Amino acid sequence: METDVTGVLLAGGKSRRMGEDKRFLLVGKQTLLERGLAVLGSIFQEVLVVIAQDSPPLNVVDARVVRDLLPDRGSLGGVYTGLKLATTPHIFVAACDMPFLDPAVIAQFTSRRATVDIVMANLAERVHPMHAVYGKGCLAAIEQMIAAGRLKIQDLAACPSLRVQQITEEDVRSTDPSWRSFHNVNTPADLQAACSLLAQMSPPQKL
Repeated sequence: METDVTGVLLAGGKSRRMGEDKRFLLVGKQTLLERGLAVLGSIFQEVLVVIAQDSPPLNVVDARVVRDLLPDRGSLGGVYTGLKLATTPHIFVAACDMPFLDPAVIAQFTSRRATVDIVMANLAERVHPMHAVYGKGCLAAIEQMIAAGRLKIQDLAACPSLRVQQITEEDVRSTDPSWRSFHNVNTPADLQAACSLLAQMSPPQKL
């Protein structure tokens, strides 16, 4: 069990493209929220679920639910809240609409945190801030970005004052060849695809 990193699940999205609350959509026999919490809870001693200030109350087991400290700041605000409230020097952040989080892939990220502020994947020439490690050294930079109205979380990785370790495509392929850990569910089509992928991954039922 990881004691020096807090698992943070961002679960405060508006689900505009889905048309309903994504947190409670089923992929297999678990909701998206339950799937994310199950993985983070198996890895991290401390798990936080960050929801929006105007989100309905959320009751979960074995995790602390907190509201965004700053309203309407998107994912950057969620990372900020997680960093401020975590009791550990680093956090691992994922979104609750990522149904295929993998402990082995997450370990690749947390194992590289010691000398950097951010560990983030760069896949197909795109960084993935919602499956990443952030250290408390990021707080000042995030506060400056928020004050300037710059909420694009990818910009944090380009901040010159922060030390960034990139996870490469080759790194990820060693444990997750299809990059499914980074898939998320934004639309009904995404949900259908996730359910189909899960069915392919599941072992056949014994007769």
